[in-house]
Amino acid sequence: MIIRIAIAGIMLSLAAMILSVAVIKGFKTEIKEKVRGYLGDVRVYSHNMNNSFESSPFVPDNKTLALINNHPNVEWYQNFATKPAIISVNGEVEGINFKGVDSTFHWDFIQKSLVDGNIIKLNSQNSSREILLSQSTANRLKVKVGDEFVMHFVQNPPRPRKFKVVGIYDIGIEAIDKGFAIGSIDVIRKINNWDAQTIGGVEIKLKKFESLNVTTGELHQVLNGDLQAESIDNYFPSIFSWLDMLDVNTEVLLFLMLLVGVINMITALLIMILERVNMIGILKSFGATNYTIVKIFLYNALYLILIGLFLGNLLGLGLGYLQLEFKLFNLQQSSYFLKYVPIEFHWQDVVLLNLGTVIICMLVLLIPSLLVSKITALKAIRFK
Repeated sequence: MIIRIAIAGIMLSLAAMILSVAVIKGFKTEIKEKVRGYLGDVRVYSHNMNNSFESSPFVPDNKTLALINNHPNVEWYQNFATKPAIISVNGEVEGINFKGVDSTFHWDFIQKSLVDGNIIKLNSQNSSREILLSQSTANRLKVKVGDEFVMHFVQNPPRPRKFKVVGIYDIGIEAIDKGFAIGSIDVIRKINNWDAQTIGGVEIKLKKFESLNVTTGELHQVLNGDLQAESIDNYFPSIFSWLDMLDVNTEVLLFLMLLVGVINMITALLIMILERVNMIGILKSFGATNYTIVKIFLYNALYLILIGLFLGNLLGLGLGYLQLEFKLFNLQQSSYFLKYVPIEFHWQDVVLLNLGTVIICMLVLLIPSLLVSKITALKAIRFK
């Protein structure tokens, strides 16, 4: 029974560690991709931002755009401008940040996030009257695709504009869903009396997110003095700080699970030694050394650990695969930003967890195995 419990402890510990790492990495990747898909990785804007909600205008010169586009880590860039506004419809009033986009905007992420309607056709005659709202905003305002309302842009005096809802999307991150609506940048240009080349900023998508800070610094260095580059983790510090804290949670959980497995194996080895005291005495009477006898018990313990690892991999990877394919475990999106538990496997993580478990368990098991040296042949043979 103790052998079975030890194997079960290793199995459950390894399965929990594999799933923990896969879920945490899945969380980080999914949430990062949502933020990156909507806002890019790096934002370039004017130093003269008059407030955090409205873009200050500038006209990007060809040299600046070429420097951005030719950077080896830049995948694409798109122009944008923002302006605060108030929506009034169905007796509801909602403050919103109107994000104006042009033909450079990449619609792939928004297209995948649509729950109803279509994206804005920027080249059409009615594009200046079309708008995309998030699902949460549409629910609060009680509007649907095809409905029309008046939006008052915040300035003195306020400038009202009539819009038609052509699409509703659902990002799942409240800070984005609640704060933004998407429309044509020409609306902001007309209200602010900008010319056709003026924009409020540039959003840049990187090829390698791991080089975010390095690339942001490099872009900042090559921009002219009126512009600055800001990484997305500075724009949404609360989200990325929360994601960094998940790493700490993972480390704590890995330690606890490994501790459970080690304690189970120590207990099993001690009981095996106590059950084989007579055998140890007989082997010593035949001239066996402590080292030889310790190897026997460690080999047996390694055999049990390997059985536990095999079953743990089977359980952990199996449950992860089922979740990946069938989304068996759901989440409350308002709290976790996702509708289901995400899974992201990396073979390096699985291999390292298996090797780490074997090495740590075997090193720790050297301690109880030293009990063999305390057993003498005479006392062992007489032991009952």
